[in-house]
Order: sequence, then structure tokens, then C-alpha cells
Amino acid sequence: MKNQTLAIIAYITLIGWLYTYVRYRNSPDKSRLVQYHLNQALGIFIFAAVLWITIQIISAILPSIGSILAVAGLLPLVLMTFGAVAASKDILSPVPGVGKLFENRFNFLN
Repeated sequence: MKNQTLAIIAYITLIGWLYTYVRYRNSPDKSRLVQYHLNQALGIFIFAAVLWITIQIISAILPSIGSILAVAGLLPLVLMTFGAVAASKDILSPVPGVGKLFENRFNFLN
């Protein structure tokens, strides 16, 4: 499978990330593109979990703004789309907003 395809699959659910991670670890040539997008995708998944927990807490305290905050829950989907597009173009650029936070953070991918 091409490295570009693996990098895109990393953004498609956590199962896609795990599949890409296993393929990357078992690959004799460690692609920088796949490693970079594994980092970015994992960062987005962590960000999505923290965002979801935050939205749930705020919605429990202030139910009147729960539906407004539900729209913010779509942000990880938008970020994953940006990441997948960058991966499809062979670009090593962070996703907007949170991408810089997760560059070179997960040492187990190296």
C-alpha cells in the first residue's frame, strides 16, 4: 500500500489509525509522511476526546447552550478532513489550530 494511502487512512477513525500504525511499525522503510500524519491524527483523536468531555460538562451545567456547543463537536471532523487532504497531497503541514501542539509529541512513533 502506498504511504500516501496509509497516511490518509490514519485519519479515518481510531481503527484506521491502529491499522496504519501496525502497517507502519512492520514496514522495513519508515515513511516520514506516514509517521507525521499518525502524529497529527492521534493528536486530533485526543483533542476530540477532551473537547467531547468539555462539551458534556458545560452542557450539564448550562443546558441552554448545549445545542450551540454541539456544533463545536464537529471541529474534529473538520480537522481530520484538513489532515487527510494534506496527506493526499504529500504535505507535512500541521492541521489548523491544534496541529502544532502535537508535532513530534508521540515518541513511540519514531
